[in-house]
Parts: sequence; C-alpha cells; structure tokens
Amino acid sequence: MDWTLKAQAARDALPEHIRKVIDAARAELVTARDPYFRGIDTDAELPQDFSVEPARSSDPKGPRILYLDNGHGWMRYTFVQRVEDPQIIVEEVFWQ
Repeated sequence: MDWTLKAQAARDALPEHIRKVIDAARAELVTARDPYFRGIDTDAELPQDFSVEPARSSDPKGPRILYLDNGHGWMRYTFVQRVEDPQIIVEEVFWQ
C-alpha cells in the first residue's frame, strides 16, 4: 500500500490512537480478497465500525471510501489491479 504525500502527512498529524485505527483499516484493505468490496454485503468481513462504498456510483472501478470508526473518519483509496503486484493507493485521510 502506498500513500500520497498529502495523505501521509494527514495521517502523521493525527493523534496516536487515531493512527492505530487507520493502521487497522490499512491491514483490512491489504488482506481483503477484493479491495473494491463489490456486491451486496461484501464489506461484511470488515470490523463492525468500518464500511466501504464507491466515491462515485457512476464509476464502479474508481476510487473507494473506507469509513472508519462509525463514520468519524475516512480513507479515500484507489486499487490498481495487476497480476504480479496489485497496488492500493491512499489518496486522502480525514478524521473529525
């Protein structure tokens, strides 16, 4: 998983306990069978306080938003599907 510089800086500026939540979300994304979480209830394997949805419903293979801690924050990411080296790129991190 890679981070844009802006997303990495936003993550690093957060309090330690929030960074741990983001790191847990990162682990869920990296180990997910399908980081797009397509279909009905495919994000059921995520912890109860996480959920995923497309950033735009008109772009089903575009960016996704992973909501953290019951919607108190999110990570916007893209998934580049490659045979040898699939790549998840975090574009934005937000916490309120």
